[in-house]
Amino acid sequence: MLYFLNFCSKSRKFWGFLLFTIINLELVALYLQHIILIKPCVLCIYQRCALFGIGIAGLTAIPMPSFTPLRLFAISVWAYSAYKGLLFAKKYIDIQLHPSPFFTCDLFVKFPNWFPINKWWPAIFNANGNCAEHKWYFLSLEISQWMLIIFSSYLLIALLMGISQIIDFLKHNTK
Repeated sequence: MLYFLNFCSKSRKFWGFLLFTIINLELVALYLQHIILIKPCVLCIYQRCALFGIGIAGLTAIPMPSFTPLRLFAISVWAYSAYKGLLFAKKYIDIQLHPSPFFTCDLFVKFPNWFPINKWWPAIFNANGNCAEHKWYFLSLEISQWMLIIFSSYLLIALLMGISQIIDFLKHNTK
């Protein structure tokens, strides 16, 4: 399996597929927000940003996936973004499972002053929902639970792909 992941990591089709999955998840989020009218909370927006990070990793690797430094950078960005998304999803689930007035998400998204994307694209990055609300279910799981599964899957694949890069490097440099 690691050989297969190493092979895939050097393919534009793989990175394009990764980007395709992220675009679809973002479209689902926008559908739920603007068509179903589910208000995203702060943690939803942060998870959306983590998905964008994975998408940026895909975009980074697409031009030259066989160039090892670029591929390793993309895998690192992918793994970091998936990890952060996993932490946000876990926090979101904790808030929903243990509602408390003292344990809530922030009232407003906090982006750096030099990158206020919530002001540039409020239709995508503005949060006005409540984290403690149970908003939408699919196959008996809430959005936050699905995001935990999704980010766990992305992180696992990114880590296995990173391990495959190390094994490939050792295999080619120990001869």
